Parts: sequence; structure tokens; C-alpha cells
Amino acid sequence: MPKFISNNKVYYTPVEYVLSKVGGTYKMPLLWRLKDQGKRFSELKNSFERISDRMLSKSLKELVDDQFLAKKVFAEIPVRVEYHITEKGKRAIPIISSLRDYGFQLINEDGIQIEP
Repeated sequence: MPKFISNNKVYYTPVEYVLSKVGGTYKMPLLWRLKDQGKRFSELKNSFERISDRMLSKSLKELVDDQFLAKKVFAEIPVRVEYHITEKGKRAIPIISSLRDYGFQLINEDGIQIEP
């Protein structure tokens, strides 16, 4: 596969490119949590055991900028913001589901006990 450039970064494979968009600790879990319905920042924050406001904000912003999520601002006092998955984001869900299933298989094969 020939290399290609996007936003001044060189990529060598499509997998490398997609992981730059949805990889990392929080992006795929965020897409997974939003697959069925929109949520507010506080709801998303509370759904993670450990995440800083800064990291959550950064991950959400990147997913919105890359059009995997949409941000809806309601003209209320105080302002209410909800995040929703887009069609582009929905296309990632079957892939995330496959990775999740494979992860459970590996955990089982390695004899790791998961806390309930």
C-alpha cells in the first residue's frame, strides 16, 4: 500500500488512519455509549470509572471534528449540550462490536476474571 498524507501526517495503512480517528482509550467507548441515544457531558463522564473533564472534552471534540459525533446545543439557561452519534459514527459500531467480542475471547483464553 502506498503511503498517503492527511492533515500533514503521513499514513502507511488504512488501519493506521482509522485508528488515528477512533483509536485511543476513550473514543471507541464513547461511540459505543452513544450508539443508542444522545447523552450529556455529565452522563458520559459518570459512565466512565476514571476520566478527567479535560480528556473527555478533548475526545468528544475530536469525534465531533471528525464527524463521528454531533453536538447539539440547547438555548436554555443553563445551556444544555448533548452529543449524538452520526451516520459516520454508526458505521463504526459493527467494527467496535467485533473488537469487543474479540477482546472478550482473548480475556477468556488468557484466563482473566472480569469484575462484575
